[in-house]
Order: sequence, then structure tokens, then C-alpha cells
Amino acid sequence: MISLASNCLMFQLPSGESVPFSAEMVSIEVMGEVSGFNPELVKQAAASVFHYFKNDLGRKSITVAEFAGALEKVLRGFGLAVSAPEEKKPLPTAVADLRLLARECGSANELFFFPRLRDQIRTQLEKSPRLVRFRGLRGCVKQLTGARRWSARCEKLHVQILEYLRECVSCESEDGECRLVVD
Repeated sequence: MISLASNCLMFQLPSGESVPFSAEMVSIEVMGEVSGFNPELVKQAAASVFHYFKNDLGRKSITVAEFAGALEKVLRGFGLAVSAPEEKKPLPTAVADLRLLARECGSANELFFFPRLRDQIRTQLEKSPRLVRFRGLRGCVKQLTGARRWSARCEKLHVQILEYLRECVSCESEDGECRLVVD
């Protein structure tokens, strides 16, 4: 096992990976993310927080969140307005199962499927989602065609359904900002 340099701390990233950083390396990383502040002040604050965890607390590893929280407190102590970066919130999503729609159409297959699909799109878009997701396209196509194995007819229907979904979502969404995912 490789030993950790005496001037480094292991930083645990949100992904679970641990990366060694020295005080200088942390200062450079922080300076890359912070703008509008005195660079020397931020560099010294980051070095102080690093020293606190490394020497005062005797820590060998720290999470990025712990370090960021401590640095934020120090910078606020200097009267700087600091806020943590906003987390990316998941897009509001509407999900529908194409296999279920195909099953509901019964033996009429494609005759009732496309109007039923358009109704499903409208229902999903009433919730004002930013993302509309349809699952089970391959199973839906095989069910509608009555095929056990993928064929040229399946491929043709597959393309038709995708084009229909794209057209309906673009026409039916009010602001045109809705994304479509089909799997």
C-alpha cells in the first residue's frame, strides 16, 4: 500500500472515490470554482480549513461536503456572502408503459393504439412535466405485430411509433420545452 504524503488529506468524493489533495491543491481547486472574491483571501481560508482538519483534528480523510461547509463558515466569518452551489434537481417526469397501452387495445392492435397513445400523451402533459418517458417500446411493438421475433415489420412499426411520439409531444406541449425519452 502506498502511504499518504504528510502534507495531504484524502478527500472522499460524492462518487465514493477518494483523492489525495494538499493544501495548495485544494486552494487551486477552490479558486477555480469561486469568483468575485479576493483570490488571496480564499486561498488562505482554504489553507486554514485544511490545516484545521489535518493538524487540529488529526484527520486523515474528509468528505468534500465537510470541507466545503467549513470553508463556507470561514468565508462568512469574513463577511463574504457565500452560498453552496445548488444541487441539480431531477426534472419533473411523466412515465407511461407502452406495453400496457398495447395490451389495453386488445385484438384491434394498431387501429386503437395510436389514438390511445395520443390520449396518454395529453394526460401526461397535463401534469406539465419537463420530461415524458415511455417504457417498453420493443415489447409493445412485438405485441402489436403479434411477432415472437424481431422482423422488418416490427422495425417499421417501431419507427412509426417513435415518429408519432415525437410529433405528438412537440404539438401537444404548450411551451415546446418538454423532453421525450423512449426505451
